[in-house]
Amino acid sequence: MPQGNIVGLLIMATVAGLAMPAGAILATYQGIQPKWLEKELRHGILALGAGALISAVGLVLVPEGIKDVSVFAAIACFVGGALAFMALDIYLAKKQTAGSQLAAMLSDFVPESIALGTTAALGGGTMLLGLLIAVQNLPEGFNAYREMLPKNKQRSTKLILLFIGMALLGPLFSLVGFYYLAQFPVIMSGIMLFAAGGILYSVFQDIAPQIRMENHWLPPLGGILGFLVGMIGFMLEG
Repeated sequence: MPQGNIVGLLIMATVAGLAMPAGAILATYQGIQPKWLEKELRHGILALGAGALISAVGLVLVPEGIKDVSVFAAIACFVGGALAFMALDIYLAKKQTAGSQLAAMLSDFVPESIALGTTAALGGGTMLLGLLIAVQNLPEGFNAYREMLPKNKQRSTKLILLFIGMALLGPLFSLVGFYYLAQFPVIMSGIMLFAAGGILYSVFQDIAPQIRMENHWLPPLGGILGFLVGMIGFMLEG
């Protein structure tokens, strides 16, 4: 593989990962006046992340994921990802942990970093996916920091350092994708579709208004099924 591909991949994966601590640093600025402005900013950041997540699913993960698998396998991986993220959501809700946003952030950041590495290994461009990962990591870092801060007020600097450490997972897993998983396109397709289903579930459950019901996890699956209908139709026509 050309050395330039690896260097470019590592730079892109690192920049995408560093968007997490950047979001956490942004979250340290509280008490913006007037209060409505702070609320508008928070909801705007949420919307930014939702848009980036949907873009990653619709423009990269699903189109690339369906290339090397059958319709049945695509359905199984996509729905499996949604169900896995739902199970994680239920588990975190029962545990009432302050790290649910953190877990959600890592659960889509890791497979996307792997996808970034395999895309580079196969000669594809990494700019679009890397940019989308960075744009979604910024609001996720923001929300995760705000969620964890109440229980770690005396360790805010350590929280930022934790986010910086997690950013290094991006280059690490992108290298796994580059050197290893690129040799197994079917497995890589499954990972992409699994991540796509999980990410879409997270968008409907945690971000999109009018869908989420407190302590009810099934309604977002309606959104998964709706997307799945379009995906199956696209594959059958292709």
